[in-house]
Amino acid sequence: MANLSNFIDGVWLAGHGAELVTVDPSTGRQTWTSNAASVEDVNAAVAAARAAFEDWALRPLEERIAIATRFRDLLKAQAEDLARTIAEEVGKPLWEARTEVTTMANKVDISIQAYHARTGETAASVADGTAVLRHRPHGVFAVFGPYNFPGHLPNGHIVPALIAGNTIVFKPSEYAPRTAVKTVALWEQAGLPKGVLNLVNGARDSGVALANAAIDGLLFTGSCQTGVALHKAFGGQPGKMLALEMGGNNPLVVWDVQNLDAAVHHAVMSAFLSAGQRCTCARRLIVPDNAFGQAFIARVTEVAARLVVGPSDAEPQPFMGPVVSSAVAARLVQAQAALAAKGGKVLLQMRQLDPNTGFVTAGIVDTTDAVGVPDEEWFGPLLQVIRVKDFDAAIAKANDTAFGLSAALLSDDEALWKRFSVRVHAGVVNWNRPTNGAASSAPFGGVGQSGNHRPSAYYAADYCAYPVASIENPKLELPAKLSPGLSL
Repeated sequence: MANLSNFIDGVWLAGHGAELVTVDPSTGRQTWTSNAASVEDVNAAVAAARAAFEDWALRPLEERIAIATRFRDLLKAQAEDLARTIAEEVGKPLWEARTEVTTMANKVDISIQAYHARTGETAASVADGTAVLRHRPHGVFAVFGPYNFPGHLPNGHIVPALIAGNTIVFKPSEYAPRTAVKTVALWEQAGLPKGVLNLVNGARDSGVALANAAIDGLLFTGSCQTGVALHKAFGGQPGKMLALEMGGNNPLVVWDVQNLDAAVHHAVMSAFLSAGQRCTCARRLIVPDNAFGQAFIARVTEVAARLVVGPSDAEPQPFMGPVVSSAVAARLVQAQAALAAKGGKVLLQMRQLDPNTGFVTAGIVDTTDAVGVPDEEWFGPLLQVIRVKDFDAAIAKANDTAFGLSAALLSDDEALWKRFSVRVHAGVVNWNRPTNGAASSAPFGGVGQSGNHRPSAYYAADYCAYPVASIENPKLELPAKLSPGLSL
């Protein structure tokens, strides 16, 4: 367990659990070893957060915002160091890692704006006094972070939760403990009081211990399987906040486009950006079963085959780094083989370039005639192609999933867009933009197996504080007229 008092020169003091080792997915080289947080470490972190809560919640909002603003400035000043840590831990190219750190810094100003817009305090005169609406922090939050954006995604929970006055126990992905260490150390440098933000590094056992601890809520970004397990664990506990942002089996529909290059670009970005390791990446490309559809598939396949794959610090920079581990890479290749076994036609063979690293090439499989394709999110650069007879069939196929995170339509026909936007089941629905395009000034989340109606991004303020409605009168007095049947 580590809280802010357990840092020495920004170095995390190890927990007392199992050994925790990280490996650079670009090289297979071990980069860090420590010990995970034990159950006792987790409980101590929760106790530290509980002890710090009242003081932190009672501090003026302006003071909490000032600390968050200093954290923002430190992020900007130390951006390159943090970006290189992200790149080494999870393999993403430096250009992407740098963008991630910039997004982390920008999140502070967005969260301040969202707090005032969606929570904050209002007052209005009513007959018996003043109606006041305030928002109060929940208490101690657990934050679970994923590996694909080890800085940005947990930061999207932590920043608004701290501004609202909550205290936090943060369990990052076991693939990216050093990113978390550096981030929490920046909060320490910004002046965050001891116990307000507590770090517990570890894998599944540490996460289970935290989910079962005496917390007031849990903010999660990660896989559907883990999210569903958390939802079950929180069953019968309505007093605890649970915000789940899970994955998606996201559709990209391409129909009636003139600018073929633009459509191909958006399809490639949708499917293969971040080596396919974004929850909003397109997993299914749906096109008309005609000459245009065949030509489009051929063009996407041609471009995807030329995508540059390489280490994060290569010059010139690659488009894709590795997936997060050699084991994940092997599972993706196995998933491609499983699709082929079900009748899928491999258009672009995904290959694992080195059995000791996470490097894979892009893969494309036409599953139009496949039978029994599972409704799963394969978290990597593996794209299914589905050909359909008409636009109604395209929408039906887009909705043929239990997930509902993102969807996009590439089309010049506004009438098709209107039909698509109303009928498709997803929380992020784009027109002539990639599936993984999302605005920080908007809410972010999905429906079905993609979330539990607690969208993050701009709406994170909603789950970080609860409304308290009051009618206030500084003078105790009788009403002007007593109710019938009442005499004093």
